[in-house]
Amino acid sequence: MTYYEDFSPGSPNRLAPRSWVRSSAPTLSLGGDWKFKLWPHADAPLEDPADWDTLPVPSHWVLHGDGKYGRPIYTNVKYPFPVDPPFVPDANPTGDHFRTFTLPDWDIDRFVLRFDGVESTYKVWLNGAEVGVGKGSRLPTEFDVTDLLAPGENSLLVRVHQWSSATYLEDQDQWWLPGIFRDVTLLGRPAARVDDVWVRAEFLDGHGVLTPEVTGSFPITLSVPTLDVSVTWQSAADVAPISVGPVEPWSAESPRLYDCTVASADETVHLRLGFRTVRIEGDQFLVNGRKVMFYGVNRHETHPVLGRVFDEDYARENLLLMKRHNINAIRTSHYPPDPRVLELCDELGLWVMLECDLETHGFEFDESIVDNPSDDPRWRDQFLDRMHRTVERDKNHPSIVIWSLGNECANGRNLAAMAQWTHERDPGRPVHFERDLASAYTDMHSRMYATLEELAQIGTTGCGHGGIRPEEIVRQRHRPFVHCEFGHAMGNGAGSLADYQAVYERYPRLHGGFIWEWRDHGILTKAADGTPFYAYGGDFGEVVHDGNFVMDGMVLSDGTPSPSLVEYAAVIAPIVFGDEPGTFRSRYHSVDTSDVEFSWARTVDGREVERGVLEVLPAPPGESGVFELPEQALDVAVDSETWLTLEAVSGHLVGSRQYQLSQRSPVSVTPTKGLGGAVFDPRTGSLLRIGSVPINGPRLELWRAPTDNDARAGEWLWRERGLDRLEHRVLDVRIGDDEVIVAVRVAAATAARSVDVTYRWFGVPDGVGLRVDAVPSQGWDCTWPRIGVRFELPAVDQVSWFGTGPLESYSDSATAARVGRFESSLDDLNVVYAKPQETGHRPELRRLILDNRLRIDTVPDRTGHSPGFSLSRHTPQQIAAAAHPHELPPSDRVYLFLDNAQHGLGSAACGPDVLPEHALYPAAHSFTITLRTHS
Repeated sequence: MTYYEDFSPGSPNRLAPRSWVRSSAPTLSLGGDWKFKLWPHADAPLEDPADWDTLPVPSHWVLHGDGKYGRPIYTNVKYPFPVDPPFVPDANPTGDHFRTFTLPDWDIDRFVLRFDGVESTYKVWLNGAEVGVGKGSRLPTEFDVTDLLAPGENSLLVRVHQWSSATYLEDQDQWWLPGIFRDVTLLGRPAARVDDVWVRAEFLDGHGVLTPEVTGSFPITLSVPTLDVSVTWQSAADVAPISVGPVEPWSAESPRLYDCTVASADETVHLRLGFRTVRIEGDQFLVNGRKVMFYGVNRHETHPVLGRVFDEDYARENLLLMKRHNINAIRTSHYPPDPRVLELCDELGLWVMLECDLETHGFEFDESIVDNPSDDPRWRDQFLDRMHRTVERDKNHPSIVIWSLGNECANGRNLAAMAQWTHERDPGRPVHFERDLASAYTDMHSRMYATLEELAQIGTTGCGHGGIRPEEIVRQRHRPFVHCEFGHAMGNGAGSLADYQAVYERYPRLHGGFIWEWRDHGILTKAADGTPFYAYGGDFGEVVHDGNFVMDGMVLSDGTPSPSLVEYAAVIAPIVFGDEPGTFRSRYHSVDTSDVEFSWARTVDGREVERGVLEVLPAPPGESGVFELPEQALDVAVDSETWLTLEAVSGHLVGSRQYQLSQRSPVSVTPTKGLGGAVFDPRTGSLLRIGSVPINGPRLELWRAPTDNDARAGEWLWRERGLDRLEHRVLDVRIGDDEVIVAVRVAAATAARSVDVTYRWFGVPDGVGLRVDAVPSQGWDCTWPRIGVRFELPAVDQVSWFGTGPLESYSDSATAARVGRFESSLDDLNVVYAKPQETGHRPELRRLILDNRLRIDTVPDRTGHSPGFSLSRHTPQQIAAAAHPHELPPSDRVYLFLDNAQHGLGSAACGPDVLPEHALYPAAHSFTITLRTHS
């Protein structure tokens, strides 16, 4: 059996895994330009690299060479080759990487060659001598190369195979990107060195306790200068716990770090300690004695140009963006990230569920596939090796509060062995694995994409999953529950995040969860005509792929936060204002509200008239507070719409709520003589012009360009019912001096289901009014995407409105929306999702002004409800037909949609569909608007 297809975790001469640390020992980075040659198969000859191409390291070879070195492949579950473990196809792209380097003149004892990340299996030669084999793409491997180095110039050859037996354990939902994508480093190891170090820093009753574990050349000294700690051990037997007195604890909200050094005679290792204690007590997950709620995201390593190559500025900005949107936790889906990411999590403050580099999801794709590695003893060593390397590399990080065995592997004895080893190695952190449904060997109950009903069941009876025995349910009931994936944020979504948060807070056993996921994985490429765009599955000609399922983040590929991120930030905001103004509660885990600035603002008809700062006494973490509002904050304007807005800011917005103090003043709809300069088509009754503004419509619209969630829920039925191809038959047109009445029947070919629509036009001062009455026939058996009308207009550049904003919102994604006056360019109204889809809806419109030429006012119904609006350069049918934004046709027209309602968003792309209360079921709808020229 070949080395790249055997069951071993790598060659036996690999060094034992150890902590990734900052060290004073000398290092030589071997990054830079390497010689490179790509072979189509694994058993290529070793040849002279003189005529090879040049490739940067770290990198993925498929992201270089404009296709010369192959292309990226995206699959979610499926393996992109026949499932025949541990064997892989003969067609196995293999990249030879070669460089020379000059051996530094270091006064050291040993040399170690370190690889921090190589996909997938690789063999190393130094000066023509074989060094060893490495496996485990997102995990480090070290080799002692002291005896293979020579003074002066040395040559290094690394052969990387894209496919290997290890690939069967790395079937994560991401691009397959082969190559040396993390650092390659030559480490100098001095004679008197620190081989490995682990300093556990616990927080107990306000005091700190250090429990060090050190191997190396004694004497070794541990120092924490700010705590006046300096201890020297003469031998390993002397190493013992150290009480350090009062300390500030580390938490995601207050990430207090203490600089620590561990020094031998020739090497000093630098650590940053965070004192915190993780405990599970009953069904509560506690850090420093307080329950943790995870307002988290799943984070892959992805960059639109670099792939998984680390860029520190980019990583820092992403984590800061999380913090600015109230996110407090990361699940490292589904592998350990570059270790510098964890340094940033320690520094910035994020709870981390650190996941092992392990997933065998493709074994579940086809029932004919057998021998899942999770329960196959032949794979045991690889499973355990991956967990060893995960824990040992990252054990010093205070941000890591949970170890996760992996993702979407079948339950099995190899996972149980991993959990057993991890519990023995690190009793101070619990172990997670979602597929351990019975919590047989892990410390918490976990699920993916559970419905609200399932969560309620989990919160009460302890189990929301079938097939669990009664005694296992009892065990589960005494475990904390973490929702490791929920809220699939693909495209325009996810919906119902506020509904989920409400359930998390209702049941003490629930501890929140992690949105799937943080960022779209688009790869920046060019179309045939040179147009740049962000590619997803299938755009590189893959034989097997999963389309745009890789574009499922709350941040777009270009770094733009999507409305779903703003919605999530509002849903999980640390400060929650009460139903009545003057109260709030804190969701903070470990800090009080002394650093929060509270303010109020009062608006009348969307215009701010007054604001002020509130004096609020600090509330302890997790507690409630009260405050007094000045009298003027609650003043009500006569015959106007008055709103009070409360905000809490601590570096960024950490809480907001609006209170309506008075209803909007009625819009004049008293009919007048004439039709306000409106011109109608005598045949169809359509409006052609108002004043000098050409306009065409209205036209009933039930269709929206399907969102990614729609596409995996009811879109097929919408299309089958013909909602995307409605035909309009004018039944009657009556044009008089003071009114126009048009009756239209709307239906799709092959269908008898229809909607009867009556448009009643009437004059209003300086314009024209329109009442729309839509009544569905019997027999409708599907939801509607929308119910509204469409107008066609010439080009529009600037838009201002009084209504909800500033971003798009829908019935199940409206926590971040507020009422006010907003302005935007036309194009900024809509989100450029990776796959074009419904975007830009803003409900409850009061007034809309287009280019200061046309004004539309809505008339509230008896419940106070008004239609919403959206504007687009394309029809929903055109948008739905495009696979990418750059494929939309040129347009010199603008389409205005006035929707009385829209279907919710849900998260059916991977999760529950739209909740019934947010679904749009066929029903009669009536709404009224007025149109006027504006100047």
